[in-house]
Amino acid sequence: MSKRTVLLVAHTGRDEAVRGARFVVERLAAAGLVVRVLDIEAKRLGCDGVERVPVDPEAAADTEMVIVLGGDGTLLRAAELARPAGAPLLGVNLGHVGFLAEAEEEDLTSTVDRVVTKRYDVEERMTIDVMVRVDGAVTATTWALNDASVEKSSRRRMLDVVAEIDGRPLSRWGCDGVVCATPTGSTAYAFSAGGPVVWPEVEALLLVPISAHALFSRPLVVSPYSVLAIEVLPETEPGELWCDGRRRVDLPAGARVEVRRGGLPVRLARLHRAPFTDRLVAKFDLPVTGWRGRRSVERDSRPGG
Repeated sequence: MSKRTVLLVAHTGRDEAVRGARFVVERLAAAGLVVRVLDIEAKRLGCDGVERVPVDPEAAADTEMVIVLGGDGTLLRAAELARPAGAPLLGVNLGHVGFLAEAEEEDLTSTVDRVVTKRYDVEERMTIDVMVRVDGAVTATTWALNDASVEKSSRRRMLDVVAEIDGRPLSRWGCDGVVCATPTGSTAYAFSAGGPVVWPEVEALLLVPISAHALFSRPLVVSPYSVLAIEVLPETEPGELWCDGRRRVDLPAGARVEVRRGGLPVRLARLHRAPFTDRLVAKFDLPVTGWRGRRSVERDSRPGG
């Protein structure tokens, strides 16, 4: 029987991530697990007895899990390795919000113990597949877990685009850009642009204009089976496409970006089955003082309550 293997990805620019990575390696190795680290991170981590692998689509092959120490940016980087292997991601937050992370730095000991004893669940998150066409020819294909954003590349001028849903034109906007997001990405760039928060179990696509100069420029929630398209008008300035803030594609005037539900999800490891509402409250530090709950209401409604 092959040994259980875990890929460890860390934000090596943070001292706390390096210390945490060394702790994780030591504890997992003591439990008999094999730990992989990326070649580009191995020297900074300085861990002995690990398996070093290059950064490529095979980095997470045959692994049980990818453990990530850092913020959401580090987790999105690790998702590029975990997705083709079907390995679940387990994030330990060392950033600010860390919305995708499952655990905090202070929970590291119990988190590793849960991995060792396989006390975790796995859920799938919808992704989007993105295609760029220029003069009808496909010039780029990529994907995103959070969002694909069409943005202006010049600060001096707006980007002129036409949005399309399911092959029909929706509206023309002079704007800073347009975000096409998943429910997972609804709390990221789309949220900052004024889009709605969508619960992860809701299957949908979001289309959110950024600073659009138009009467009809509200964020839209559409079917997960719809195809969204953003066309950069021929007479406008060129733009650029960003997927998860990591993968960039130049968009010349006249380019067309098509977004549809992804064929391959990203899997996330979950240690807790807390409601998404609780995650929102904790991550955004929302004020809930004064809440009494349903039981209090039911008690007060009784005779003599």
